[in-house]
Amino acid sequence: MATSALRFYESEGLIAADRTDGNQRRFPRATIRRVSVIRAAQRCGLTLAEIGQALEAVGEDREPRLEDWARMSEAWKSALDERISALRGLRDQLTSCIGCGCLSLARCHLLNPDDSAARLGPGPRYL
Repeated sequence: MATSALRFYESEGLIAADRTDGNQRRFPRATIRRVSVIRAAQRCGLTLAEIGQALEAVGEDREPRLEDWARMSEAWKSALDERISALRGLRDQLTSCIGCGCLSLARCHLLNPDDSAARLGPGPRYL
C-alpha cells in the first residue's frame, strides 16, 4: 500500500510507528493487522473516526484479534444497515431528478429531502 496512506493513518492516530536514528518509520508487526482492519472497514463504508473509535478498545499495544473483529463488526452492523436503507431510498428516488438535470426542482429528493429548503424560496439553494 502507499506510504502516504500509512503516514495518513499515523497522523490520524490509527497506527503508530517507531523511529530509527535516521528518522525512518518502523512499524511493529501488529500494525499489519491494524491496517487490514482499517482497510476492510473502509471498504464497508465506515469513516476513519468510526474505525478509530473501535480500535481504541483494542489498544495500541496489541494487534486486533478475531474476537475484536467480531465485536467491531457486530457494533457496525446497525450503522451499515441504516446506510444501506438510506442508499436504497436515494436509489429509488433518483428518477425524479432525471428530467430536471440541474437538481433545482422545488422538491428535490437528493439535495432537498422533505422539501426542507422550500422556505428559502424557489431555485437551487445548495449548489
